[in-house]
Amino acid sequence: MCSNISSTTLESWRERPPSSYSIKVENLSQFESSTLHSDGKYLSRHFSSGDYKWRMIIYPKGNDKDNGSGFISMYVEIDSTSLISTTPTEVYANLQFFVFNKKENKYFTIQDVESKPFNTLRTMWGLPQVLALDTFNDRNNGYLFDGDHCEFGVDIIVVPPPTKWEMLSFVKLPYPKFSWIVKNFSEIKDNPYTSDSFSKGGKKWVLKVYPKGYSTPDSKWLSIYLYLADGEILKNDEKIYVQAHVKVEDPRGSNHLTCKLNWWFNRPSQSCGWDHFVSTAELRKSYLDKKDTLNVEVEFKVVSATNYS
Repeated sequence: MCSNISSTTLESWRERPPSSYSIKVENLSQFESSTLHSDGKYLSRHFSSGDYKWRMIIYPKGNDKDNGSGFISMYVEIDSTSLISTTPTEVYANLQFFVFNKKENKYFTIQDVESKPFNTLRTMWGLPQVLALDTFNDRNNGYLFDGDHCEFGVDIIVVPPPTKWEMLSFVKLPYPKFSWIVKNFSEIKDNPYTSDSFSKGGKKWVLKVYPKGYSTPDSKWLSIYLYLADGEILKNDEKIYVQAHVKVEDPRGSNHLTCKLNWWFNRPSQSCGWDHFVSTAELRKSYLDKKDTLNVEVEFKVVSATNYS
């Protein structure tokens, strides 16, 4: 099947008849004469397509007011009462116009590459230059047949409004920090050792420190991870983006140790953190106070929030 593509329209051939509406004319000359007192156009009866009512409009000698001189011009018009009585009040539709060619035993088709918005301010869309009159009127080409017969048609494919969507936002929290005082750190036997749960960005979280390391038993590194708290349920395919700073405070000055976290959490009890946050030697030297207390803080810079339809 051959086709011709311009910047705004697509032309092709098709065997299947138009599915929305067809106008079969048995006498083209009389058809043209009938439009002389109706601004050169013929209006079909109303028909239904996509739960809306439409009317097909043909200018058999072209719509001069829309740069259609020398061409057959074809349009469709939506019944405005269909818009008023239904939701939404604006309808997008793909339009494909047809002219039957008996010689090819196929339909010449032309369509706009863009969907068109029909609303109360603009109820009619179409193409002013569907087929050149010189081509159409030349009987050797096959568009006129059985004397003076011809056939026009249209397919209207109503684009359904979006019913599924998600709205993603990135929120800066008014109270972004959670501080955790870990007392008697050197005496902790649990690995990991877990903080109380806390709420940030509509979800509950916990911090976990691993005095003996996360991935390697008896590691010489302190590991720190941020977790979604136990029992925190995520919807199907829900995910939460967190941008945060996790800090181990220097109890003797301002030489705090800070790591940046950027992570999408997409399943319950998921975590993100660092195996080697600080060596245990450096930790005991610089980050435990005289009472063997470790101060850990997480500051949420950004938390995503997603609403779904």
